[in-house]
Amino acid sequence: MNNQNEVNVPDTEKTRVVVIGGGFGGIELAKALNTRRIQLVMLDRYNYHTFQPLLYQVATAGLEPDSIAGPLRKAIGPRRDFYFRLALVKKIDTENKCLHTSIGSINYDILVIANGSKTNYFGNESIAMNCFPLKQIPHALDLRSHILQNFERAVVSKNREEKIRLLNFVIVGGGPTGVELAGALGELKKDVLPKDYPDLDLSLMKINLVEGTDRLLPAMTPFAGEKAYKYLQKFGVDIYLNTLVKSYDGELAQLSDGRKMETSTLIWAAGVMGNVIDGLPEEVIEKNRILVDEYNRVLGFDHIFAIGDVALMKTRQYQNGLPMLAPVAMQQGRRLAKNLSRLVDGKPLVPFEYLDKGAMATVGRNRAVVNLPGNLNFGGFFAWFIWLFVHLLYIVGFRGKIVVLANWIWNYFTYDRGTRLIIRPFVKGKNMRAKGGGNVHELPRPEEFALNDGSVREKRANA
Repeated sequence: MNNQNEVNVPDTEKTRVVVIGGGFGGIELAKALNTRRIQLVMLDRYNYHTFQPLLYQVATAGLEPDSIAGPLRKAIGPRRDFYFRLALVKKIDTENKCLHTSIGSINYDILVIANGSKTNYFGNESIAMNCFPLKQIPHALDLRSHILQNFERAVVSKNREEKIRLLNFVIVGGGPTGVELAGALGELKKDVLPKDYPDLDLSLMKINLVEGTDRLLPAMTPFAGEKAYKYLQKFGVDIYLNTLVKSYDGELAQLSDGRKMETSTLIWAAGVMGNVIDGLPEEVIEKNRILVDEYNRVLGFDHIFAIGDVALMKTRQYQNGLPMLAPVAMQQGRRLAKNLSRLVDGKPLVPFEYLDKGAMATVGRNRAVVNLPGNLNFGGFFAWFIWLFVHLLYIVGFRGKIVVLANWIWNYFTYDRGTRLIIRPFVKGKNMRAKGGGNVHELPRPEEFALNDGSVREKRANA
């Protein structure tokens, strides 16, 4: 019988594998793991998996959140000796092989850390407190409500300066998320908003994309960056390269070139970092990621593994570590599932080798860029079609695929976005935003569901 302070999971004589995180890597591992001699326990803050590459479409009224999210139990399917528990992992006790969570403690024989990444604000507190991240579904819903509310305020405002501030959108980060979000906002401005707000001067709407390097999509080829630049220019997006955002107070953004932008909407898409849980020694942490060997085993530990964004695996080709991408996590999850079975059976482990299948990004209707191995690069309609197919393929669940496809077909032929609904109004200082800068697995307390990070801190300080 379990102790009152222990997580309610059946006792077993099998090897207990505990997986922290139900992201791309965690799901692939759970689906591929042979549980004949293993009890599998998964812990996650949410009871669903999010297809993060399409969060920007939720934020721009293209999709509903349930179309890109699926229950973890259903995604993994009925499995023998599989148990999911909704929990925040607070600390890893490596000496006693135990996890301390928000619902109690649980022992493990083998631990897999697959809790992904969190938003990286690079230590800029003013930005972290006032911007809109885009890492989780609550972020996307808050941003969607905020964008639509800005237009509702602008259409009734008689103050031109206020309208300019409400309709000025600043996106920080020229990677795939920033580029795709800028393109989606450009489509809204061109095809959707003129019908909704015919009495609003949409020439006041500005879309600004700020990137710190000398080109867009720096992780892809120069060809992709140049194509994306040209595509965004057709939407009227103002692009600032070699530029950083130094501060943002909720109304005014200060750029590194001395420029100032009045905006009520600054969207942060400038990077992520590993979501490291307390308890591991400092020597295995580098650049906020956990150092692992070629078997995804945490350095210095025989029975602790890490996969995905939180893991830092250095190879000859990737001397600074494998990229923080979904394909890496998925491939590592499948390989580790086989290796865990081999470990339990006393067989030698097989090293992980990353197969780079390429990268892609879309910039609105009929426009995308694709990089494939062998220096094969192309853009335009065919690239856009490939982008649609690949993303549809990896959405969890048949229902999600059908809903997303139906929405895409509707949007394509009607030039419309069907989810322009302010279901949950966003009010700065009152609505909670689960900031990516905090612990991704922290469960908010009931009194925090109606608060953002800033007001929660203020409330605690005054308590």
